[in-house]
Amino acid sequence: MLRISNSIILADWEIDLSYVRSQGAGGQNVNKVASAAHLRFDIQHSTLPAFYKDKLLKMNDQRITKDGVVVIKAQQFRTQEKNREDALERLKTLIVQAGVRQKIRRPTKPSKNSQRKRMDQKTQRGRVKQMRGKVDP
Repeated sequence: MLRISNSIILADWEIDLSYVRSQGAGGQNVNKVASAAHLRFDIQHSTLPAFYKDKLLKMNDQRITKDGVVVIKAQQFRTQEKNREDALERLKTLIVQAGVRQKIRRPTKPSKNSQRKRMDQKTQRGRVKQMRGKVDP
C-alpha cells in the first residue's frame, strides 16, 4: 500500500514489482542476487482520480510509455529492500508532481508612477551626460 496523500492510497495490486539483477560493478554478488527493483504501474487501470490520470498521461516523461504504463528501475542501492523503497518513493514523487496545479499568470502593466520615475531618471541622466560636453570659451 502506497500513500500519496490523505485521500489517495494505491493498493498493492496496482503496483507490479519484480526484481532483476543490477547493472554495473558489484563484485561476486552482482551475478547471484537480484537486487534491482523493476516497478510497473498502469495509469489507466489504477484507482487514481481522473485528474491525476489525465495529468500523468499528458506529462512528457520518459518513464511513461505510450500505453500509459510508468516504468521505474531502481538499482542505486545494494539491497533489494532499499531499491524497492526507492522505486516506490520515485513513483510517489511523480504522482505528486502531476497533481501540482500551475499558477495562472496574469500579465501586469507598470504603474503610472513607476513610468514617470523612469522617464525622470532618463532625463536626469541625459542632463548629466550633456554637461560632460566641450565648454565654449
